[in-house]
Amino acid sequence: MENEEISLKKKEFTYRGLTLDALKKMDIREFAKLLKSNERRTVLKHYDEIHKFVLLCNEKVMKNKPIRTHLRDLVVVPGMIGMKIWIHNGKEFVPIEIIQEMLGHRLGEFSATRSRVKHGAAGIGATRSSASQSVK
Repeated sequence: MENEEISLKKKEFTYRGLTLDALKKMDIREFAKLLKSNERRTVLKHYDEIHKFVLLCNEKVMKNKPIRTHLRDLVVVPGMIGMKIWIHNGKEFVPIEIIQEMLGHRLGEFSATRSRVKHGAAGIGATRSSASQSVK
């Protein structure tokens, strides 16, 4: 009976063995030590830019303003979790809700720049059987 109760509990999210609360208390530089090498170098190099973005997002959330950005190369840090950010994909802004599983990834990964190709029927003259049909 006890085993059934334990298995029914939802598993708590952890990132590299740390809970979400512990991650949110960390400084961005401390969090960077948990990332893979490329993202770690990016976060440490652009620390000021990421810190300003998180502060700006917090201010806009308080004012209920949408957060729109062209910064597709920004790495997701714990301070961004729970925010709704509109990321530009080259044509329009795509709304993205930042969740725990996005930690360490870049914003651009969640806003596709190329749309899926939808093929329709072939036009007149496109195939051998339709080449001899009249255009009218």
